[in-house]
Amino acid sequence: MENSEIARIFWQIAELLELKGENPFKIRAYQKVARNLEGLSQNLEEIYKKGGLAALEEVPGIGEAIASHIVELLKTGKVKKYRELLEEFPPSFIELMEVPGLGPKTALLLKKKFKIDSIKKLEKATAQGLLKNLPGFKEKKIENIRKGLELKKKVAGRYLLSEAGEFAEALISQIKKIKGVDKILPCGSLRRQKETIGDLDILVTSNRPQAVLDAFVKLPQVARILGEGPTKSSVILKNNLQADLRVLDPENFGAAAHYFTGSKLHNIAIRELAIKKGLKISEYGVFRGKKRIGGKTEEEVFKAVGLPYIPPELREGRGEIEAARAGKLPDLIELQDIRGDLQMHSKYSDGGNSIEEMAEAARKLGYQYIAVTDHTLSTRVAGGQTEKEFLKELEYIDKLNDRLKGFRVLKGVEVDILPDGTLDYKDAILKECEVVIAAVHSNFKMPKDKMTRRILAALKNKYVNLLSHPTGRLIGKRDPYEVDLEKIMKAAADTGTYLELNAHPERLDLNDAHCLRAKELKIKLSINTDAHSAGNLSDMKYGVATARRGWLEKKDVINTYPIDKLLKFLYAKR
Repeated sequence: MENSEIARIFWQIAELLELKGENPFKIRAYQKVARNLEGLSQNLEEIYKKGGLAALEEVPGIGEAIASHIVELLKTGKVKKYRELLEEFPPSFIELMEVPGLGPKTALLLKKKFKIDSIKKLEKATAQGLLKNLPGFKEKKIENIRKGLELKKKVAGRYLLSEAGEFAEALISQIKKIKGVDKILPCGSLRRQKETIGDLDILVTSNRPQAVLDAFVKLPQVARILGEGPTKSSVILKNNLQADLRVLDPENFGAAAHYFTGSKLHNIAIRELAIKKGLKISEYGVFRGKKRIGGKTEEEVFKAVGLPYIPPELREGRGEIEAARAGKLPDLIELQDIRGDLQMHSKYSDGGNSIEEMAEAARKLGYQYIAVTDHTLSTRVAGGQTEKEFLKELEYIDKLNDRLKGFRVLKGVEVDILPDGTLDYKDAILKECEVVIAAVHSNFKMPKDKMTRRILAALKNKYVNLLSHPTGRLIGKRDPYEVDLEKIMKAAADTGTYLELNAHPERLDLNDAHCLRAKELKIKLSINTDAHSAGNLSDMKYGVATARRGWLEKKDVINTYPIDKLLKFLYAKR
C-alpha cells in the first residue's frame, strides 16, 4: 500500500468525523497526518518493516493512535475506525462527497433529506430537474453541481502525476527484482510528466521474456490480469490503475521507448519526416526498405530524421520539431537548479512544522534559502494571522537568521487579495517583507471581468512581487476561476511582478501551456511548493516537471538564482 492511498483514507476519516461533529482536535490530527504522508518520501510500509511501531511514531504527525491505525491497515488492508464510518457513510456517499462544487455538508443534506446518496442518483436528479424543487437549491448552486459532475467525469480513471509516479516507482522496484530484467523504463504520459496519468506503460529488455511476464502478473500489486501474450502483459493494479509491461529485444529499445512515450502528435510528425527521407519508423526500429538502420537508442531515431534528441517533456506537437530543426530547443531547467523555495507555511498559520524545521529540511535538500509565507487574517480558517501576530513572526525570523549559517529564511507573506482588489494587510506591514505573494482564496465564482480587475489591482501594489497559483484550480476538484489570464500576464510584465508555478500536485498552477506563454512574454516565474509540512518540500519535482513541459530554462525562474540576485528581483518594483 502506497503513502497516497493511506493519506486518502485519513483525509476521508477526517471529513466524515467532521460531518458527525466530532472533536476538532481529533479531526485535525487525521488531517495533519494525511498532509504529512502526501509529502513523505519514504514508504510507510518500508518504515514499519524496518523499525516497527516505534519507527512509525517518529514520523511527523503520527502519534500512538494513528500509528496503530496504520499498522492495522498495512496488515489487513482495513482500519476499524474507517470501517465503522463506512457503515454510516457507504462508499457511494464518499464518491458523492468528492463531486467538485458539492462538498461534504451538501452531500450529507442530500443523503439525509432527499435520499440522494450516490453520484448515479445525483446525475439522475440533476438531469430530470428534480434539484429545482429542493429547498436551498437555487439555479446557481445547481449549475455548480452540474459542472462538478462534468469535472468528475472528465478526470475519472486518471491519477495525479504524484500518485501515478508513486505507484510506478513501487511497481518498478518489484519488476527490477525479477530475474532476467535488464533495462527498464516507464513511458507514456508519465515519462512526459503530464499532470494526470491514465495508465502505466513500462518497457523492459530481457533474454527471458516469458519468465519476466509470468512473474509480472504475479506481483503483489496486481489485482487482476487483463491480457497475456509473448511480449506484453496487461494488468489492473489494486489501486485500479492499468499497467502494461512490454519485454523487448535490446536492439529495439530506443525505437520502442520513443514510440510508447508519445505523444501521438509528436510521433506522427516524426514519421512524416521519416517518410520524406525514404525511411520507416516504428516501435521496432528505423528501416530503409527492409533493412534495419537504427533504433537501439532514441538518439538513433532522432538522428535518422536529422534532429537532435528532444526531451520527453517537449514531445507534445507544440513546435518542438521546428525548434529542434532550427537548433533552438531550450536548455530545460533541472531540479538541481533550484536554490530555494519561496512559498511555504509554518505553525504560525496552518503548517505542520516550525520555521526552523522547514529551514532544516530545505537545507538538507541543498537549498540556500526559503521564504516562509504564512496566511493573513482573511484566511482565518487556515490559521491566518492578524497584523500584530504576523509582526511577531517576522521578529522570530530575524532571530532565527542570526543563528543560521550559510542559509537564509526570507520574511514573507501570502496576502489575500480581497474581492475589491485591496490587500489583507496594510502597505506598512508588507513593506517589512522580502517576499509578498498575493493570492485569491475566496469568492472564486466572481464574473470574469471583476476577477480580472481584482487581480490587476493587486499587481499594481509596489510591494507585491509574486502572484500565487494564478488560476486557482485544483486538478479534478475545482476548475480555474474565470479570469483573463492574458491580461494578467501582460500586467505582470508591465509591473515587474513574477508569476508562481505552484508545484503542489493538485495545483500545478500555472500549467505547462501558461508557462510557455509567460516565457514568450518574458515574465520570470518562481517554482514553489506551497508546502504545509517539511515533507511537502519534495513536491518541487512536480513543479520542475511542469516547467520543463512549458519550455522553461534556468534563467526563466527566479529561485534558481543566488540570494543576492534573487533579492534584486524581489525589490525591483519598490
